[in-house]
Amino acid sequence: MSDPSPSRHARPGADKRSLLERLVEFISPGPDSRAELLATLADAEERELIEPESRQMLEGVLRIADMSAGDVMVAAPRMDLLDIDAPYDELLGVVIETAHSRFPVYEGARDNVIGTLMAKDLLKLQRAPELNLRTLLRPAVFVPESKRLNELLRDFRSNRNHLAIVIDEFGQTAGLITIEDVLEEIVGEIEDEFDEAEADSGIYTLADGSHRVAGDATIAAVNGAFGLHLPEDGFETIGGLVADHLGHVPRRGEAVDLGGLRFSVMLARAGAVRWFRVARAAVADPAPADA
Repeated sequence: MSDPSPSRHARPGADKRSLLERLVEFISPGPDSRAELLATLADAEERELIEPESRQMLEGVLRIADMSAGDVMVAAPRMDLLDIDAPYDELLGVVIETAHSRFPVYEGARDNVIGTLMAKDLLKLQRAPELNLRTLLRPAVFVPESKRLNELLRDFRSNRNHLAIVIDEFGQTAGLITIEDVLEEIVGEIEDEFDEAEADSGIYTLADGSHRVAGDATIAAVNGAFGLHLPEDGFETIGGLVADHLGHVPRRGEAVDLGGLRFSVMLARAGAVRWFRVARAAVADPAPADA
């Protein structure tokens, strides 16, 4: 008896795709490399098969597979931390000024991170001063600089901890990274509750009387809000004017005095300032008169 015809009886592991699917792939084979895949996505956008936002997200997903925590972390010198031994008013001042929802807490040296504090948990101390701040701390999560962003995102989702301390090869604190930092590599800038548009000007009043000013706020809006007379002919935004005064792209923590006000960089990403903290500049004491 002759063997069964292979055309009538499929072998184990045989290609189960339809004839049409195999024909389409033969005529137009799929990409064999990441570069070809990116080119295919660009072509799909050009042919209006996908939206530009969809292409950017897909490229972001591919990009984070090659990026590590060290690529997007906030470096240690620019980290906003809380001192476990600081008085309540000082802790509250840092929380109000920086407007973060989570803070690494250190003891003794800044490099000695002992836990993470949720800003909302700090309110418990106001209602019950007898509480020990240590009881409100949550365990700190530590990851190496080499941790891949796609793996870190998976960890963030599984352990529900949205902040991690990044350590270098010597076990020292290199910086910190949040789930928002990772997601923004995929979807772009994420507006949080503090970014909600209360006004078209991008200028908001904070609880301590200072102001948050968007980096792309127009100079005209800043002049109108603070009664200033900053030049409007050379630059359109306050971020551009501050960068010109500093002589370089502003970095977090840098500050410049303009018109009697101090513009301090609160958040800078992708080569531009997202937020300034604006307060009245300190006035130097007059020099004593000669006797």
